[in-house]
Amino acid sequence: MARESSRDPSPDLPPYFNLSPDTAMAALGSTVSTQDLAQIADRAGKGRDELAARGMTEAGHKTLRQFSTWEICRYLIPVAQGHFRRVLKANPALPQGRSETEGGAKWFTLDEVLRLRAFFAAEGSKAKEYLPYRPASLPAKMVAVANFKGGVGKTSTCAHLAMSAALDGYRVLVIDLDAQGSMTSIFGGRVADEWQTAFPLIAGHYARHLQAENRARADRGDAPHPLDATLTEALKITPDQIIQKTHWPNIDLIGSQLNLYWAEFQIPVWRMQARGWKLWDALSDTLADSGILDRYDLIFLDTPPALGYLTINGLAAADILLVPLGASFLEFDSTGRFFDMLHSTFASIEEGENIAARALGRPELAFEWDAVRTVITRYDSSQQAELAAFMQAYMGRAMAPQRQEFTALIGQAGEQVNGIYEADYRDFNRDTYIRGRETFDATWAEFKKLLYGIWRRDELARDRAAAE
Repeated sequence: MARESSRDPSPDLPPYFNLSPDTAMAALGSTVSTQDLAQIADRAGKGRDELAARGMTEAGHKTLRQFSTWEICRYLIPVAQGHFRRVLKANPALPQGRSETEGGAKWFTLDEVLRLRAFFAAEGSKAKEYLPYRPASLPAKMVAVANFKGGVGKTSTCAHLAMSAALDGYRVLVIDLDAQGSMTSIFGGRVADEWQTAFPLIAGHYARHLQAENRARADRGDAPHPLDATLTEALKITPDQIIQKTHWPNIDLIGSQLNLYWAEFQIPVWRMQARGWKLWDALSDTLADSGILDRYDLIFLDTPPALGYLTINGLAAADILLVPLGASFLEFDSTGRFFDMLHSTFASIEEGENIAARALGRPELAFEWDAVRTVITRYDSSQQAELAAFMQAYMGRAMAPQRQEFTALIGQAGEQVNGIYEADYRDFNRDTYIRGRETFDATWAEFKKLLYGIWRRDELARDRAAAE
């Protein structure tokens, strides 16, 4: 009978064999206390600040790069470079740009590009789209980007759509509803506490509900509900007071920071105290009543990776819902469950509200979105084409046909806490830059097509109503 060999195991064995408990214990270190957690957070915060500072000036502000004549004529204003130069020469009052070297390429700020675009729209060929389509007298469209699974490219997708819209000439407001504040970092926002976030807008909406209820209670001779210091302070704050300018001339920001998460605990307390408060309308009502929807073309809402009260506010306010996901079984499965939870949540709200509405003969509540689309992100066509096609077959129209590929360009831009459109193409080979931004240009084109269809539908409905 053969005996088992006593020689050492093969060096080709997996790394989880022959581990030494004593060696592992020596490398372990001491146990971790709550104070240690604070130190870890402090070190991570300092590292984050250093990374964020890479894209800032010495004064601590982000600046947007300039755009060359080549880039303007290829991506921003559809004219030949020769014609562009002739128009500038014939109109010395227009921005003339600046050269970094004698006889070198001319570079322009985005604000100057927007002025030039307006000039070409007024004086140039009517057959060209110098300005994007936007029906007059219709409010801004609100776009929520959501999924309760993290790591699907939610914030990146939201940021790049906002930047694409700004480059196209739209006036954009970005609202960061995620307490992690990643979107705020991308746009260089500075948020000291929850009073500079969306929190006072929601609190103010609740406070105004209590005031209305107190007036009704006074008519009945009942004692009023008290307004605490938080609600009293929230009544003083308007959206204009918390909207920040960014380094993009046509992108403004309502930022976020960790204290915003407090809203997830406070909102249900308020709801229990006043069952008649329509918490899901807090954000949309406040933005509409303050005139914000008339000052912007598009409002992008970056939501937390969870179906909490802040996400519900964002989804209820939105006209368009975008749900990013990767082409993998786990993300497809998770996204399906996300839609199931959306249905359960909003159907439950409708059911609860409509019991009373029917009893009182009032119109019933029915949530409605102009469009809902899933978007495949971080796509690898060499490995995920079959699964992406499978997902498309089942999702149908609910899945956008454009698949957003992950490129080296987005990885390098992310290291500088920037979007790809903030990257200077001179830092890359020009062909690399062109290929790198193609997938994001295509994502914007698909979204813009969706937006045009929605706005046109609204425009025709408005005109029909006016004619009746």
